[in-house]
Amino acid sequence: MTASINDVARAAGVSASTVSRALRGRPGVSDEVRDKITAVAAQLGYTASRSAASLASGRTYTIGVLVPYVGRWFFGTVLDAAERVFSAAGYDVLLYNLGSPEIRKRFFTRLPVRKRVDAVLSLLIPDEEESAALRSLGVPLATTVGGARPGFTVVGIDDRAGTESAVRHLVNLGHRRIGMISGASGPLHWTTPIERRNAYLDVLADAGIEHDPALEADGDYTVEGGERAMTELLAASRPPTAVYAQSDEMAMGALRALRRHRLRVPEDVSVVGFDDHELADVVGLTTVAQPVADQGAEAARLLLRQLDEPGAEPPTEQVQMPIRLVLRETTAPPRPRGPQ
Repeated sequence: MTASINDVARAAGVSASTVSRALRGRPGVSDEVRDKITAVAAQLGYTASRSAASLASGRTYTIGVLVPYVGRWFFGTVLDAAERVFSAAGYDVLLYNLGSPEIRKRFFTRLPVRKRVDAVLSLLIPDEEESAALRSLGVPLATTVGGARPGFTVVGIDDRAGTESAVRHLVNLGHRRIGMISGASGPLHWTTPIERRNAYLDVLADAGIEHDPALEADGDYTVEGGERAMTELLAASRPPTAVYAQSDEMAMGALRALRRHRLRVPEDVSVVGFDDHELADVVGLTTVAQPVADQGAEAARLLLRQLDEPGAEPPTEQVQMPIRLVLRETTAPPRPRGPQ
């Protein structure tokens, strides 16, 4: 016969509710007791019934996750970290890849997540109409992109501060011709490129450096886009001596373009990125480090907390994660060659 939750409870010397909490990763169970229950359940061949738990609690034990680009490093890293937290707590993930305007419009028109999920983690920035649609679901909502918005728990970073530290680093090294590779063609309604561009312009203005539109190029937040953008910047009548890329992937593309043009980094051109991608240290990239995986994990934990404490008020302020400038081998003072 198949073992039941009561069989596990009797063998472990605890209540059935304690077995349920332990096997679903719920709080209120010590590590020692949780380990004992897990061992007993494995010995008896017990597997928790998802359908029974759903009937008893009214939950689906499923979290909806909305992403604009599931294959890109940032979103994939956030998704992986969040899924690990959800899985440990006994939840499945229902993933919606909304990479095109048509698919996105169809999703928000039909809202297929209604009554299918207990919470939603959005890795895209909804507009007002889309936000209202998600709030109408009546489930906890969280995101790791964009600023604070009503009804959402937001876990993120200070994009302006990160960009300011990167560009100011180049200014302090003595650079005056500072280019920027942005992500203007990024996901719909994504505010990150705007925030980082504004910070770039502010640092230039504070340093008394006149902004040159020819020193900006769109890199589409990809390695290939970064390479194209760097090639475009090098074709300017007065190319930059330093470049700030709004993501490490674009920075890596810029490094490839510079190598193909037989330019040395940082002797001829300095490059600084943003993210601290897992390969940033490999290529010696100076960058602004943000805890990408931690943002996904924290957003997941906050959603689960709201599910476990339905009467508690959800956080209204943005949860801000730490960032820092990591100095490596791709930045240095400009070579003396006349006015910069």
